[in-house]
Amino acid sequence: MLRALEAAREAAEDGEIPVGAVVLDASGEIIGTGRNERERTADPTGHAEIVAMRRAAAALGGWRLSGCTLVVTLEPCTMCAGASVQARLDRVVYGAVDPKAGAVGSLWDVVRDRRLNHRPEVIAEVMAEECAAPLIEFFARRRVG
Repeated sequence: MLRALEAAREAAEDGEIPVGAVVLDASGEIIGTGRNERERTADPTGHAEIVAMRRAAAALGGWRLSGCTLVVTLEPCTMCAGASVQARLDRVVYGAVDPKAGAVGSLWDVVRDRRLNHRPEVIAEVMAEECAAPLIEFFARRRVG
């Protein structure tokens, strides 16, 4: 989570919403890192989780991320939760809860929907306060500025 937080801070420095993510392989090694980059790339799918999963898949040479864990500073949205299911991730670990758009238990629960063929394990609210802090600061500055 510390590396994901570092990526979130980097995103904020570039004017992006501060969300960071990493994908760990089965041994716990980071094989993909991502941060929000929608503004920089003009890509609506440029969420930290998607970027990290793309890099992990490239590192592994295939789209299946079986045995891997996604660690992200903010609860994934529906797109990212769906991508984690499609990627066959074993686990999703997140920090701050997102009551407005969270799809891993808050607003929706995409990853545990029994109708889907894969359901990753979820570990929620890891370092939740530390993960929420950059987001709170970012949006407070936006409202003032």
